[in-house]
Amino acid sequence: MPGCPCPGCGMAGQRLLFFAALALELLGGAGGSQQALRSRGPAAACRLDNKESESWGALLSGERLDTWICSLLGSLMVGLSGVFPLLVIPLEMGTVLRSEAGARRLKQLLSFALGGLLGNVFLHLLPEAWAYTCSASPGGEGQSLQQQQQLGLWVIAGFLTFLALEKMFLDSKEKEGTSQVSGYLNLLANTIDNFTHGLAVAASFLVSKKIGLLTTMAILLHEIPHEVGDFAILLRAGFDRWSAAKLQLSTALGGLLGACFAICTQSPKGVEETVAWILPFTSGGFLYIALVNVLPDLLEED
Repeated sequence: MPGCPCPGCGMAGQRLLFFAALALELLGGAGGSQQALRSRGPAAACRLDNKESESWGALLSGERLDTWICSLLGSLMVGLSGVFPLLVIPLEMGTVLRSEAGARRLKQLLSFALGGLLGNVFLHLLPEAWAYTCSASPGGEGQSLQQQQQLGLWVIAGFLTFLALEKMFLDSKEKEGTSQVSGYLNLLANTIDNFTHGLAVAASFLVSKKIGLLTTMAILLHEIPHEVGDFAILLRAGFDRWSAAKLQLSTALGGLLGACFAICTQSPKGVEETVAWILPFTSGGFLYIALVNVLPDLLEED
């Protein structure tokens, strides 16, 4: 500024004027945009709010409410199948298994658990993931090499993830802590598995109630033997009967979350895209538990 006693005051004053003008222009633009919205009418100004209210209204409509109830009940039934081992395994089994005589009985239960885990992987999870990727292929021409490789990579990712989790929380100095870590890893894999069951149940009820009921019964038929195997793994990890049952029931939350996710997407196709990578990832976790944690104990059997 001419006549200003401070030599740097000219530049500072110009910058101050520039920022003030910029702020006024931004405020004027904001006011203009608000005025433009007002001039377009309330329908244009509240379009976003109307879309949100319509989407929430569709989710909570009468027809969708029936789907919500059936899907949540079906997922809850699948989760409650974790209580079934209490009816099969004797009351005193939790304490007897710690004795030498009960160790042989535990080996039998672990053999059943190993077969259940491997059967769940190779007869249920991987074939279902294969079917999802085939149905998602354009034109129904079958899987491409890239889709096949992605399935294998997701299995390896699940295996390595559970390996990293065990190494992260493992205390190599305490054998009891090692077995407990394997029990918690099995609970994590079971929770993810129940999440996929909730997706399948809710996606089926989105199609029709008949298909939803059939899907729920099919999942229950294969899930009950699997839950017995999971229960044996928890007993091996040092939990008593009631603690193992409570932990099994806690995995039912994964099924409820899966059902809610499927209904909120409101599209079976969207569910299929999610399940296509969750299923092989869970398969890798079950393979790690079966081959790394359970099988070595069985190989020590005389």
